[in-house]
Amino acid sequence: MTYDTNNIFAKILRGEIPNKTVLENEYVLAFHDIHPQAPVHILVIPKGAYTDIGDFGAHASEKEIAEFYRAVSQIAKDAGLTAEGYRVVANTGVNGGQDVPHFHVHIIGGEKLGSSLRRS
Repeated sequence: MTYDTNNIFAKILRGEIPNKTVLENEYVLAFHDIHPQAPVHILVIPKGAYTDIGDFGAHASEKEIAEFYRAVSQIAKDAGLTAEGYRVVANTGVNGGQDVPHFHVHIIGGEKLGSSLRRS
């Protein structure tokens, strides 16, 4: 997958599309999903141009990686999700259901979540 500088998250990072920011720092932007799948549904994106988790793991600096996952943990705590539990999802590639070619995770919670996989 090639990084598309006109993907929706790149446009959000450039301020071309508004968002409901939850957290922003030098490395990360987190905001509410516009089509939430649960009472709490927050997207967390690195500010660097990484297509997916593999690209992020291979090319991001140690500082970027650490700050990204620190932010995920802090957001879950601040959203009140840590006591009852939550899900962190990174869809990757076509078969994984990745719609936007910019690495991101979904923090989903606020209710009991069902199975994440279809079973035969």
